[in-house]
Amino acid sequence: MSELSKFLFEGLPVRGMIVRLTDAWQEVLQRRQAIGEHPAEVRRLLGEMAAAGVLMQASIKFNGALVLQIYGDGPVKLAVAEVQPELTFRATAKVVGAVVPGAQLEGLLNVNGGGRCTITLDPRDRFPGQQPYQGVVPLHGDQREPLQEVAQVLEHYMLQSEQLDTCLILAADDHVAAGLLIQRLPVEGEGNLGRRNEDDIGLSEAYNRIATLAATLTREELLTLPSSQILHRLFWEETLRLFDPQQPRFACTCSRERVRGMLRSLGREESDSLIAERGLVEVGCEFCGLQYHFDAVDVGEMFTPERDQPPVPGSVQ
Repeated sequence: MSELSKFLFEGLPVRGMIVRLTDAWQEVLQRRQAIGEHPAEVRRLLGEMAAAGVLMQASIKFNGALVLQIYGDGPVKLAVAEVQPELTFRATAKVVGAVVPGAQLEGLLNVNGGGRCTITLDPRDRFPGQQPYQGVVPLHGDQREPLQEVAQVLEHYMLQSEQLDTCLILAADDHVAAGLLIQRLPVEGEGNLGRRNEDDIGLSEAYNRIATLAATLTREELLTLPSSQILHRLFWEETLRLFDPQQPRFACTCSRERVRGMLRSLGREESDSLIAERGLVEVGCEFCGLQYHFDAVDVGEMFTPERDQPPVPGSVQ
C-alpha cells in the first residue's frame, strides 16, 4: 500500500518525510496504457514528479491543488503531476518525437532550449479576483549548467521560495515511485537548540549532517527497502519522532461537467463541426483515460439557455 511518513529529529531543527507510491503509482501506469504507454524514461520522470508532488503537498498547509509542471523543447513538451490536499494525485505527459534510451532530464526536455519548471498552488475556495500562486524555476543551476535530475530542480525551487535548505532524493520504476525529503526548520525564539541561532541558509550544522547522511541513500535502496528500514539505515544514531502514516492514492478530478465547460469555451461552431464529421464529440482524459461522449442532443442542450430548455418529465414547474 502507498504510504507517506513524516518525522522530526528530536532536539534538532530538521524534519523529514518519506513516501512510497506502490499500488497508486501502478494504477497511474495501468490507466496510461489504455491511452498510449510512455517510454521508460518518461515513466521514470513522471514517477519522480508524482513522489515529489506528494512530498511538497504534505509539507504545506494549503487547501487546494499543488500542480508541478515541467516544460521543454525536447521530445517531452510537458510533464504534469497534480496533488490534492488529501494526497490524491494524478500525472501525465505530452511526448512528441522519439526519446533516446537512457535520456536524463536534459535529453528529455532539451533544457538548453528554454525548459522551465512551475509549481502552482490553486486554492479550492477562491475569493473574487484571486489568482493561483505560481513559482517558476529554470532548469539550470547557478552556473547555467543544465540540471540532470528533478530533485535538483525542486531543491533549487524550495531554497528560493522558502529560503530553507532542502535535500530531496527521488527514484521511480514501473513498480514504485519514492522520495525522501529532509528540510531545515527555522529556529524560533532564542534558538531551540540552546546554542547560537543557525537560522541561515547553509549554516545549520545539524541540517548539514543529516543531509549528508540522507545523500548516501541509493536509488536502488529507495525503490526496494521499506521506509522503516531506510530510516534505520540512515539515522540509527538519531532520535526520531514518527507521526502516523498517510495513504496517498490515485484519483482523477475530471468530470462530465468539466468537459462540458471546456466544450462551451470552444464555442458551438467547433462542437457542431465535430458532430457533422464524426456523429459525436469524444473527449478523453489524458490523466485517467476516461472517455466522455456527447451526441447532437447533448450539444444542443449544452448551448441552450436553461430557461429555454423543455421541462424534465415529472418535475414541478
